[in-house]
Amino acid sequence: MFENFLIRPDSLRNEVCDGRTVGFTLAVRHANYRGCYLSLHNGYHLEVDGTEYPTDRQTFEINGRAPRTFEEIRTAVHEHWDYDDEAVLHVAAPGGLAPGRHTVRFQQSVLAAYGYLPTDEEWVKNPPRPGSGAGSDKTPEIVAYTLTLTELTEPEKTR
Repeated sequence: MFENFLIRPDSLRNEVCDGRTVGFTLAVRHANYRGCYLSLHNGYHLEVDGTEYPTDRQTFEINGRAPRTFEEIRTAVHEHWDYDDEAVLHVAAPGGLAPGRHTVRFQQSVLAAYGYLPTDEEWVKNPPRPGSGAGSDKTPEIVAYTLTLTELTEPEKTR
């Protein structure tokens, strides 16, 4: 059920930096009511209109810090992502997305569990690929959203 509320519906935006569209962003939430330590957050399975955007094209912005890679986040063992806090997922996609409706397939991968699992030690060394089902915690299925991207006005375009 939580997976139905992971993306804020009006949050799909192209990201413009120095006058160039470098990708797009989504406002995302955590699926587990406990939140998690960031080091356990492994990224997202993300597909937009059939194109997959793997974690090496994703950066994550939370807690007032600049966007970080999921490799950087793996070391954030004392930083927490609370359930109520909205984060921003940045996706590198030169040219961004076209205005209009998009089908987004999405699954959060958080390596958190209630107690010890035999996979825990292996996942520290070799985290599972988001979308494989492993490490999906409260998001066992890939969920499809229909989101609309609208062009931003000029003052909103620069970050």
